[in-house]
Amino acid sequence: MTERLAPARPRLAPWAGQARYDQWTDCKEVSVTKPDPNFIWSIADLLRGPYRPKEYGTVILPFTVLARLDSVLAPSKEAVLDAAAKYESSPALVRQETLRRASGQTFYNTSPFSLKNLGDPANLAANLQAMIEGFDPEVFEVFERFDMPKIVRDLDDRDRLPEIVNRFAALDVHPDRVSNAEMGDVFEELIRRFMEASKDVAGDYFTPREVVRLMVSLLFAPDEDDLSDPHAIRQVYDPTCGTGGMLSEAHEWLQNHGSGATLNLFGQEFNALSYAMAKADLIIKRQDAQNIFFGDTLLKDGHEGRTFTYCLSNPPFGQEWRVQEKSVRAERERDGDDGRFAAGLPSVGDGAMLFLQHLVSKMRPASQGGARGAIVLNGSALFTGAAGSGPSEIRRWLLENDLVDAVVGLPTDMFYNTGIATYIWVLDNNKPEERQGKVQLIDATAQWVKMRKSIGAKRRMLSPANISTIVGLYGEFTDADPEVSKVFNTADFGYRTITVEQPLRLVFSVDADKVEQVMEAKAVAALDKDHRHDLRTALETLEKEWTWKSQADFEKALGPALGAHGVTLKPAVRKAVVAAFAESSPEGEIVKTPRGKVEPDSGLRDTENVPLTEDVNAYVEREVLPWAPEAWVDESKTKIGYEIPFTRAFYKYVPPRPLAEIDADVQAAIARVQALFAEVKA
Repeated sequence: MTERLAPARPRLAPWAGQARYDQWTDCKEVSVTKPDPNFIWSIADLLRGPYRPKEYGTVILPFTVLARLDSVLAPSKEAVLDAAAKYESSPALVRQETLRRASGQTFYNTSPFSLKNLGDPANLAANLQAMIEGFDPEVFEVFERFDMPKIVRDLDDRDRLPEIVNRFAALDVHPDRVSNAEMGDVFEELIRRFMEASKDVAGDYFTPREVVRLMVSLLFAPDEDDLSDPHAIRQVYDPTCGTGGMLSEAHEWLQNHGSGATLNLFGQEFNALSYAMAKADLIIKRQDAQNIFFGDTLLKDGHEGRTFTYCLSNPPFGQEWRVQEKSVRAERERDGDDGRFAAGLPSVGDGAMLFLQHLVSKMRPASQGGARGAIVLNGSALFTGAAGSGPSEIRRWLLENDLVDAVVGLPTDMFYNTGIATYIWVLDNNKPEERQGKVQLIDATAQWVKMRKSIGAKRRMLSPANISTIVGLYGEFTDADPEVSKVFNTADFGYRTITVEQPLRLVFSVDADKVEQVMEAKAVAALDKDHRHDLRTALETLEKEWTWKSQADFEKALGPALGAHGVTLKPAVRKAVVAAFAESSPEGEIVKTPRGKVEPDSGLRDTENVPLTEDVNAYVEREVLPWAPEAWVDESKTKIGYEIPFTRAFYKYVPPRPLAEIDADVQAAIARVQALFAEVKA
């Protein structure tokens, strides 16, 4: 992207701009205000009329970012303008680096304008656009993604620009007074309101700030000593980074814990508005904004070939990936076991487990020191899919490769747009010895406090004490309270789905309905009319009150009946005729193939899930043969599956109330009703 020079500022004739000038000067004197989501969103009141509620965020969000960046650059404004003039003819790369140094930031602005000083009010729109174009290429791309030229033009055409600019110029958002974490909270709330007004699809859930803090704490806490090394360089990656909330919280965690390590942030996002916010956040943090890639992660890995020490994600669970299906399947076919989707593909109806596999693929290999990850998923990832299905195979791959370290069950009603149960999967490809081959389940569903005021579907939140408790349980591992933390071997989640067969026993009988069934059979319907008439006559001569207990006995009766009426049948037709009079019954003899193999009865076929840790023969002898002594297992149909029965692991049996107690309550209720009737009659 080439650097842009501020264009010449066109001037309107005094009478043409007089109304805007009066509007600008009338609202110019507004006291500086520290940002508050309610205050900022109240600016949207100025948009009522020309804008619909779902459009408010398209104005509020980019102006919030603009106000933040403008405040950051304010102290060095004059130094940058001097450097811009001095090095105007220098090579682009030299000039850009000089301007960054002059600004004291990783970005700069060569425009003489600021939100508080946009020059001639008659040229407000042109000057504001010139200010935006004065940013360095990385920041300018942010506002391109916001579609800022159109926003400014529309506000100007609708006579809302002066008031909007004045309100945002009044925001006190300098980093010295508003931390990145506070600004992140403001961003999150503004975007939540925007999405709520836009009625976005249900799968685009926000990750509440305190959930992100829990995820980051679970990732970093075991490595706190390592992260204290001032020479350590680590990376955090989020393939669905949204506005960069998880990356921001990871950065904040290191600062709050006095860690000396350098943390580089990386992400990818395909929503232009969210991408712009995330990129702006990295710029403010003096990070390399090019580390945020724009695009659909499933279609194209923006950081292909790179791996990271820490990976975080809250993918859109419950959303289908039909749009990406062709590309994903082609990638799976091309890369096989060496690609991102090594374990296979889930159903098209839910792409969350694709992101789970992608996250694993981005973790630094164990041979290079390993990596840790945390991802938020709904309950379906724990158990959806039978043995051999896509989801089961993905779980199998994760568990057999010892990549799952822990699963934390969160309280319900934690997210803004959904109250469903959610889980944090903690991943580790280089576990410490004591955790190898183990998976810790933590029931944190009771770790919540009630919010004073609900926000959308979010009624509960994690307090700092709740987060500390959960992280403590994780650290205690096998010593943690067994009521809320359990440690399993990875093999404990595996099972074999065996197919149990029983011998086919058939009896044969003749009645009018079965004769009609024979005549309607496709093979019989193909016979000529006379042939079918003779066949019906022959079949109607068979004994109606008799039951034959073997096919051989039935054939002995059928053959003479057909011969007496001159009916000859081809083998396929005769087979269809015999089958129509057969039915499964324990009274019949066992049916065998011509080679003497016992035929299974498909109607009695059943499947059983046998834990991997248990011998199949012992299981069958104990659970099957006492009730079906002739049963056997068809080993050719056995499949291996994996599921994580989280709820079952913490299930507590609660005995029903005694009948006498229930009866007493019923009688008391009846007595109260009778008393009410008595009062009415009186």
